[in-house]
Amino acid sequence: MFNRRLGVSVAGAAGLIAAVAVAAPSQADTCAQSTTCPTSVSFTVTAEGGLSITVPGPTPAVNLGSGNSGGLISGQLGAITVNDQRAALTATWVASVSAAAGGFTTGGGTAPETISNADVSYWSGPATATSTTGGTFVPGQVNAAAAETLAAQRTAFSKTSGSGDNFATWNPTLVIDVPDAAVAGTYTGTVNHSVA
Repeated sequence: MFNRRLGVSVAGAAGLIAAVAVAAPSQADTCAQSTTCPTSVSFTVTAEGGLSITVPGPTPAVNLGSGNSGGLISGQLGAITVNDQRAALTATWVASVSAAAGGFTTGGGTAPETISNADVSYWSGPATATSTTGGTFVPGQVNAAAAETLAAQRTAFSKTSGSGDNFATWNPTLVIDVPDAAVAGTYTGTVNHSVA
């Protein structure tokens, strides 16, 4: 009888010692009175997401309005936003713009039914909104005088310095220099944006 009770008491004590051992910190530091006793602390900051770009569309198509052969048609595409959630030390990026091969066409897309990308100009204008975190946001084309044709890929916007999460929004303008030989019709084409 005595042995059985002793066995229970020893087992209970062993469990208590094990619980205390688990709860104790892996290391301990003891410091003398009136001295600084340090504890190292660590934590991890994770990136919320990646680098992305948001554009209008693709449907319905953005309507730039109308104009005559030999004239200009101009209109804004709508808000383009780059969202950088990489939490990077060097949070720089470049947004590019181009037009799909084949230009803008109507009807059967014959030569008189095509307006080439060289007749289509793009200018970003300044940012309409940016994050308040530090960094430099640079328009690809700050105003109409700086517009560039979409005969080649262009820089639409960029961020050239800064760190951490950030975003920028702009509302670019397209200008169509309608050739004299262009026939009447509704022309459609594709403007592509990307960010890296």
